[in-house]
Amino acid sequence: MEPIFWLIGLLVGSALILFYYVASTVAREVPAEDRGYMDPLPPLVRLLWPAVLFVEYHVTSRAESAKLEKMTTQLGLSGVSYLMTAEQFFALRIISLLITVAFFFLVQMLLGEFSVTYAAMGAVLGFYYPDIWRRDARGRRFKLVQKAMPMFLDFITMAVEAGLNLTGALNQVVQKGPEGPLKQEFFMVVRDLRSGLPRAEALRRMETRLQMPEVSSFVGTVIQAEKMGASLGKALRSQAEQRRTERFQRAEKQAMEAPVKLIGPLMVFIFPVTFIVIGFPIAMKFLSSGAF
Repeated sequence: MEPIFWLIGLLVGSALILFYYVASTVAREVPAEDRGYMDPLPPLVRLLWPAVLFVEYHVTSRAESAKLEKMTTQLGLSGVSYLMTAEQFFALRIISLLITVAFFFLVQMLLGEFSVTYAAMGAVLGFYYPDIWRRDARGRRFKLVQKAMPMFLDFITMAVEAGLNLTGALNQVVQKGPEGPLKQEFFMVVRDLRSGLPRAEALRRMETRLQMPEVSSFVGTVIQAEKMGASLGKALRSQAEQRRTERFQRAEKQAMEAPVKLIGPLMVFIFPVTFIVIGFPIAMKFLSSGAF
């Protein structure tokens, strides 16, 4: 029997060596990525990035152009277009699916059970988790832009009323404004202006990237004021006051919704514990007195 074991071991070792050789050869074909103009990757994504580049080069780069364009637009709305491309996002989906399925299989092996349903649930969760992360990133970005909009409009208004034109005011905002997604958007507007793009077109690009009513109102007001020759300072001040009023109204709405949202946790967590604490001594007293 020993020769058979030696033969099996030799075959397994040869298969592993062949697999390593093929994998390393295929991996060397992946071109190096230049991230000089890209945002830094999150720690967890950085660990998976070599596999993401591998899948992107060999699989997702052949995806339909319509799907890639749609995903590029969605990544731009989420503010992660400088983090990864559409092809890389699709590759991240595939890697997330494989990791989640492998994790579910490992858990089921440790428990000594196997279910195709759980494996399918893990596959669905892994495939759509990057989309959930992207939507959360878009929601956070939306809220940060809404919160910072009145302050940035005040900065631009003060600069314009001090004698600067709109381009100079935007430069001052980019240099001295607080960090955030809105500052990044204004920086992109300034960059477009420096490249020779007309002011209206640069602002329209920002409106397309954000797709928010507040930004659309600001861009429309600026373009209309310049066309009609109206006072830009007064128009911007009106916009700042309107955005500040809307922010106050949103805060009031959230404060009014808080009691309603607390009903669920009260009914599920607090009220049952309170009834147990109050009712347990009474029940024990009745039991000790022989009432039951």
